[in-house]
Amino acid sequence: MKSDIDILMKKYSIDAMLVTGRADHNPAMVYLTGGAHLTNADLLIKPGEKGILYCNMMERDEAAKTNFEVRLFTQIPMEKLLTEAKGSQHLAIALRYKQMFEAAGITTGRVALYGEQDLGVGYTLMRDLQQLMPDIELVGDLPHDVLLLARETKSEEELVRIRQMSKVTQEVVGNTLDFLTGHKIKNNQLVKSDGSPLTIGEVKKHINLWLAERGAENPEGTIFAIGRDAGVPHSSGNNDDKIELGKTIIYDIFPCEQGGGYFYDFTRTWSLGFATDEVLGMYDQVKTIYSELQKSIRLGEPFCTYQKQTCEFFEKHGHKTLLSQPDTEEGYIHSIGHGLGLNVHERPFSGVLTTPDHLIQPGSVFSIEPGLYYPEKGFGIRLEDTYTARSDGSIERLSDFPLDLVIPIK
Repeated sequence: MKSDIDILMKKYSIDAMLVTGRADHNPAMVYLTGGAHLTNADLLIKPGEKGILYCNMMERDEAAKTNFEVRLFTQIPMEKLLTEAKGSQHLAIALRYKQMFEAAGITTGRVALYGEQDLGVGYTLMRDLQQLMPDIELVGDLPHDVLLLARETKSEEELVRIRQMSKVTQEVVGNTLDFLTGHKIKNNQLVKSDGSPLTIGEVKKHINLWLAERGAENPEGTIFAIGRDAGVPHSSGNNDDKIELGKTIIYDIFPCEQGGGYFYDFTRTWSLGFATDEVLGMYDQVKTIYSELQKSIRLGEPFCTYQKQTCEFFEKHGHKTLLSQPDTEEGYIHSIGHGLGLNVHERPFSGVLTTPDHLIQPGSVFSIEPGLYYPEKGFGIRLEDTYTARSDGSIERLSDFPLDLVIPIK
């Protein structure tokens, strides 16, 4: 949580943090500023101090809402810096960073870098800044990422926002179900009122509209994949594919609040009208391990414990998994879940190679998503819900949408 940041900085010898970029779709800046409307800003944080937020003059009122000390870029005139830098724009900005650091009392120590910026520009600026200030150490890709560790557990306020995204997500999934089942059938396909086939792309357009109507965004896209594409876990689906009866559809939806806020993650597998015996049998296996995991999860356990449990279950039923065959392209071929918040994938992680410090803790928000994938047989199956761990030890599922596979057509 945010209240852990100072402790984590001291624990991992971080003397200051620089967070750069806009304050939407920029998780580090959103987390620290609350998502204020800032198109470009720089935030400097030292343990035990208030933090200084530099911004454009036109956005000073928005910056003031963050409760950081607000300073304007215009307080460090660029004309003088450009003269000193002999016209080099990048060097002038690096010189501005130097003045910002010195004004904040940051002249030595380790400074962790966060935020979003063009890779080439960011590299050039930080290289120049490191040369200008050799007594500081600019660090990134930390073995212990302070902000990711802080974000690993959510406050009640954050949970309220994630719960709202759960509500929005389930409403949109319900709309999708009603939309599909309201169509007529021709030649084993869903058809529109003019008799033409309904396509994956048309379904996705409606999903985006329903999300927008509820104040949500879909920056990562939606997985709505049928048949063989459903057998490749992150295939988003071919927009031209027709919606056919008896083929599995994996519907994985992971929208977020407007402005790149908190995400939700949810998956169902549907087969319209009917399902083959093979799919029904494997669906029962996925649903069985899903139910077992719900009962197994405990506070304080490494998340990867449940990956191993899932792999062993599926291998017992004759499927390949990453546990014994890391290069397999069929069977169970991903991790059992991941944390989520301002990123759709964040700590804790659960893959086979994940270290045991990724724990289920009070305030953890994470997905559980077992699945089986057989693209050459023309199907894939996945069930996913998002959960949170409570301080009393209970594990709460944040959605209650039905787990039905076969969806009758009206």
